[in-house]
Amino acid sequence: MSGIAGERRERTKIFPTLVLLAGAAYCLTPVAWVFVAASKAPGELFNSFTFAPGTGLLDNLARLFSHDDGAYGLWALNSLLYAGVGGALSTLVSASAGYALAKFDFRGGRIFFATIIAGLLIPGITLAVPQYLLLSDLQLAGTQWSVLLPSIVSPFGIYLCRVYAAATIPAEMLEAARIDGAGEWRIFRAVVLPLMVPGMVTVFLLQFVGIWNNFLLPYIMLSDTRTFPLTVGLNSLLERGSGAPSLYSLAIVGAALAIVPLTALVLFLQRFWRLDLIAGGVKG
Repeated sequence: MSGIAGERRERTKIFPTLVLLAGAAYCLTPVAWVFVAASKAPGELFNSFTFAPGTGLLDNLARLFSHDDGAYGLWALNSLLYAGVGGALSTLVSASAGYALAKFDFRGGRIFFATIIAGLLIPGITLAVPQYLLLSDLQLAGTQWSVLLPSIVSPFGIYLCRVYAAATIPAEMLEAARIDGAGEWRIFRAVVLPLMVPGMVTVFLLQFVGIWNNFLLPYIMLSDTRTFPLTVGLNSLLERGSGAPSLYSLAIVGAALAIVPLTALVLFLQRFWRLDLIAGGVKG
C-alpha cells in the first residue's frame, strides 16, 4: 500500500511541474524569438520564420545606434531617468508612508489607508487622461516632469511597505530608540530603513519595471522625440516601418536590448532577498 501511495504522490507532483514548464515556455518563447530575430539581417528576418540565429547582429546594432543621429541611445537614457529616478522616489515615499501607517496611530490614518486600498482597484489607464489635464493646467505636459511626477506615488508600494513594516519592525526597538533620545527622523533613517531594505528592493524593482515598460502615460504626455522613453520611441519606429520595412528590424533589435537592463537589475537585486532569507533563518 505504501508503494502505491508513493506512486500516486509522484504522479501528483508531475502535473504541477508540467504546468509550470508550459507556463515558462509560453512566457519565454516570445523573448527567445526576439533575441533570435535581432541577430537576423532584414532579408533573413522576412524570408523565413525559424529560431536559427542570423548573421546580421553587429550590422543591426550599428544601424540602430546610428539611426536618426543616435535617437535610440537618447531614448534609453530617458527610460533610465524615468524608471531610475521615479522608482527611487517612489520607493522612498512608499517606505515613509508605509512605516507611518504601520507604526503611528493618527487621525485619518484608517481613511488614508482605505483610500490607498481603493487606489489599488483603479486601473492606471483610467488615470492617464485626468493626469494629462491636471499637468497641462500646471504647464508641465510635454516635459519630463509629466512622466516622473505621476510615478512617484504607488498605492501598491505603500501597501506593501505598510505590511512589511508591520511585520518586521518591533515596537520594542522603536521605544528603546526613543528612550535613548533619538528623534523620529533619526529612528527612521538609522533603524527603520535598514530593516526595510528587502521590502524596499521589491518596491523599487516593481516600480522600475512598471515605469520602464510604461507606454500609455508617456505616449499621452510627450510630443518631443527627444523626451521619448524606449517604449514610445520603438513604437514610432514601428509606425514608420509601414513605409520602410527595414525599420522593423531596428525595432526588434531595440526591443531585445531593452530587455537586458531589466534582466541585469533582477539578477543584481536578488542578493538582497537572499540576505533577508539567511537573516531570517539565523533568527529562527
